[in-house]
Amino acid sequence: MKIALGHTSHPGIKRDHNEDTYGIDLDKGLFLVADGMGGHDHGEIASALARDHILNAITNGIDIKQAILDANQEIINSSLEKPGDLPMGTTIALLKINGKSFNCAWVGDSRIYKFTNNKLTPLSSDHSYVQELVDQDLITTEQARSHPHRNVVTQALGVTDNSEIAVSEAHGKIKNHDKFLICSDGLTEEVDDANIEAIMSKKIDPKEISDQLLIQALENGGSDNITAIVIELS
Repeated sequence: MKIALGHTSHPGIKRDHNEDTYGIDLDKGLFLVADGMGGHDHGEIASALARDHILNAITNGIDIKQAILDANQEIINSSLEKPGDLPMGTTIALLKINGKSFNCAWVGDSRIYKFTNNKLTPLSSDHSYVQELVDQDLITTEQARSHPHRNVVTQALGVTDNSEIAVSEAHGKIKNHDKFLICSDGLTEEVDDANIEAIMSKKIDPKEISDQLLIQALENGGSDNITAIVIELS
């Protein structure tokens, strides 16, 4: 299938540098977003380590889950060599397209969405404190958006040991004109799913979609780094 692509990354309005990163390997149909943990030291290093290790590992035939676990260990090892009281960490959200099927994997609260038949569907589920509350029916999804602990992740590369980390995965089929969005929480913090769906439904190319998502997030406050990859298949 042919791939049309749009991508953007921005530090946001309230951050002085960008700890997000993203990676693309069109030959392998591989796309990922990594969000370095802003409350930890060297978040931008952690996200770059995750990106580079995972892209290289999958190119060399290592499966997605193992590539993520190996990246986690590399970040942990690197963190031990760096000064600071806290380990460096990063989320990861990854999509791999194989012909008319896809696989995705994630750790943390960066997200993966599929847009098909004019409907936006989350493929990922956040590894976060508030998502656990939602799953237990203790709060609603809408309450989670304004919860004071909404940015607390329960898992991340570099801070969760491989013996305890849970790499979540999903897979499915692709139809012509399906779209995917991979993004950091700097986007979803400011733009809810209904507005993401409205922008994704526009008959414009993926680059324009990614730009409009970024603009909306900035207009709504831009409180964190914002990264988005938009993919359309035909």
